[in-house]
Amino acid sequence: MANLTRWDPFEDNWDDLFRGFFLRPMRLEQAPDATRIRMDVKEDDKNYLVHADIPGVKKEDIQISVDGNQIAISAEVKRQKEEKQGEKAVRTERYYGKVYRAFTLAQDVDQEHAQARYENGVLELTLPKRAAASTRKLTVQ
Repeated sequence: MANLTRWDPFEDNWDDLFRGFFLRPMRLEQAPDATRIRMDVKEDDKNYLVHADIPGVKKEDIQISVDGNQIAISAEVKRQKEEKQGEKAVRTERYYGKVYRAFTLAQDVDQEHAQARYENGVLELTLPKRAAASTRKLTVQ
């Protein structure tokens, strides 16, 4: 007489089905750190101070927009790297693209007095807080 066993369709069969499914057929290199904008945002009573690392970018290629409490920073990045052995190029890498970073602050920014400075690959934004509008109660007539 044959041995009878109970078959559970959800027991260990899923491992066979998905084996290798999530593996990539080839490994792609990560985008260089220069293609990301890394930031620090600090706050005091009157201002927000933003330090954004955007190395190797010309200041003419940086755009900053301020809309209320929403800040957007974008830049055109151009990188070129070439490795040579003697006169023969062994490897050449190029990256041309746009980097973008947007964030929202807790309070609106006074756009008239906002300042931006770019030096040694670091963008420094001084964003003064807009004075809170005083609330006014209306009486119904």
